[in-house]
Amino acid sequence: MHKSQLRMAFEHKLEVLKSIEPDVHAFIEDKMNLPEECWQPTDFVPNAADADFADQVRALQESIAQVPDTVMVSLVGNMITEEALPSYQTFFNLLEGVNVERNVASTGAWVRWSRLWTAEENRHGDLLNKYLYLSGRVDMREVETTIQRLIHNGIDLQTAADPYNGLIYTSFQERATKISHVNTGKIAFKSGDKLLAKICNTIAGEEALHEKAYKFFMSKVFESDPNGALAAFVQMMKKKIVMPASLMDFGTDKKQYVNYASITQKIGVYTSHDYANIIDHLVKFWSIDKLKGLSDEGNKAQDFLSSLSERYFKLAERLQETTEVQLIWLNKGKLAL
Repeated sequence: MHKSQLRMAFEHKLEVLKSIEPDVHAFIEDKMNLPEECWQPTDFVPNAADADFADQVRALQESIAQVPDTVMVSLVGNMITEEALPSYQTFFNLLEGVNVERNVASTGAWVRWSRLWTAEENRHGDLLNKYLYLSGRVDMREVETTIQRLIHNGIDLQTAADPYNGLIYTSFQERATKISHVNTGKIAFKSGDKLLAKICNTIAGEEALHEKAYKFFMSKVFESDPNGALAAFVQMMKKKIVMPASLMDFGTDKKQYVNYASITQKIGVYTSHDYANIIDHLVKFWSIDKLKGLSDEGNKAQDFLSSLSERYFKLAERLQETTEVQLIWLNKGKLAL
């Protein structure tokens, strides 16, 4: 495309984003709760002010003692991901057309959404952090260092500050996070830790709401600009969705995230099959194969996306499991699978 065409396409995206603002406001008013109406981390974990606090902690530790080491590592990785909130709010506000006022306290729909979204997400990391601290099974200093390292390193989600790319990314990522928490909760329940299962399912419920929001916002983009939306979808799929904790490397260990991801794959918390399933779900949710009146490029994008999940399912079948990985975070030292 020529520069003039690119400029026109960019300006059209900003117009579309502006036109969706009433829908964003409506979603907030209809679906989002005030902080006073939400659960808080202390609703789930022992309260230090209680007379039987020590007994509550002992009971918690007895329950979590049955949870496999691999699940503990996965849970720590999930928590670290949730704790990098400063990067997520920054990422969203840097998308073109989101924060035109350059004011994080703006009453504009998109900025308002970014605050409510990250305010809810903040509780997820806080809750898991408190639970893991009380569990006694985690080297919290190592964990805290990894959290700081992740925020220190920042995130590069490959969206190039494009709002369409950003909405595609968050639609995918929120669903992936939900799946990870749901599966962790299932394993925790089977292991006998019903409190951890409840925590994971509660967090997953909010991730599902955030997923619903982003898919809804992006569906409005598809209605207004199907060709542009398809181009963004293809672009993000070709780049591949990078999970937000991919830069969690610790010190000189540049494989920190790779090792964490290997464990989640091995124990079924988040797998390559899940990745393929998410693609399939989004293609169906946005009715990609039913879009009409497309440009030549739009038709090509439609064909590409319609068969993409099938390719990933085949790749997942051929994927060989990692036989051995090492991670820090557990008090007993490094874990070998």
